[in-house]
Amino acid sequence: MCLLLCLVPTTISYVTTTMQPSNSTFAIRSFEWLRDHGAASIAVGVEDIYYSLTAPAQGGPGLRSLPRRSGGARAGALHPPNIPPLIAPALPGEGIWLPSESWTGASPPIQTTQFRSDPSYPRMVAGVSWIDTARTTIALYPGRLEPSVSLPRGPMQVPYSLRGRLLATFNSGFKLQDSGGGGFALGGRIYAPMKPGLATLLHYTDGRVDIRTWSRADQLPAAVDFARQNLPLIVDQGLPNPNLGDGPAWGVTVHNAVRVWRSGIGVDARGNLIYAAANNQTVASLAKILIRAGAVRAMQLDINSYWVSFITYPHPDAGSPSNLLADMNRSASRYLAPDDRDFFAVYAR
Repeated sequence: MCLLLCLVPTTISYVTTTMQPSNSTFAIRSFEWLRDHGAASIAVGVEDIYYSLTAPAQGGPGLRSLPRRSGGARAGALHPPNIPPLIAPALPGEGIWLPSESWTGASPPIQTTQFRSDPSYPRMVAGVSWIDTARTTIALYPGRLEPSVSLPRGPMQVPYSLRGRLLATFNSGFKLQDSGGGGFALGGRIYAPMKPGLATLLHYTDGRVDIRTWSRADQLPAAVDFARQNLPLIVDQGLPNPNLGDGPAWGVTVHNAVRVWRSGIGVDARGNLIYAAANNQTVASLAKILIRAGAVRAMQLDINSYWVSFITYPHPDAGSPSNLLADMNRSASRYLAPDDRDFFAVYAR
């Protein structure tokens, strides 16, 4: 009888969690509940075993063409240097930046490309996006469930009133509890304490964006509009973090050396953003992708196929949404409806 009584609060918690509004599958909500209620180490162990068993084999036949591309077919008048391919001969379009849309003019502020990121895995393709921060505005939106702190949730999706200027949306970082104790600030107010030593995506009130290691006390400068932390930097001064092999530094989630979907965001020497995502990546290989694309500082964002999304909108008013990579798991309409996780949106200025 005592055992049954002890199970009542657990059962109520599980049922409440899985029955509340969500755009995640029942299996994902169940797994997340286990992770949040004392079974994180078990969940990580199961994930590690699964991904180790399904890890890709080295070598094998190479690709004859890149996967389906999003965006326009002609190079813009303004774009960053094309990414030199790592595998010869290069595939058509490999490493060449193409506009994500054409409705903003001759030099769209978001350009995307794909390239094979590792000669040992010739079928592995990374998707990269360059965001001109001088001609865009970046916004951070809380999700329905994350961050799991008390704050104004807002629309939890791209607001209808702003969709006329929407260029792209992309996933944020880990859940705060898995982010190394990372902080979250929005509208100039801290909702989860900022932690020194962690990588931080900063948006300033004048529109500038930066990615840096947080070095201040738990205090937000007046010029910062929002800040999102997630683990230490994986790239600094154009070089990989020398501690990428240190498992405990990378949060309570899939270990850093396990090959899985990973995403990251970096800043280049001119202050523009570079987003990268690919399947079957370690933390170290993700860092290499970002460096090759031009990042001088970068941080890891969320991982696993269910959470990684970068979506562009080739037509005005969020028309014809398209995933950066064809094998991204989630619908390209993901952030046009309330989402469980916080996310970023990019608008034309």
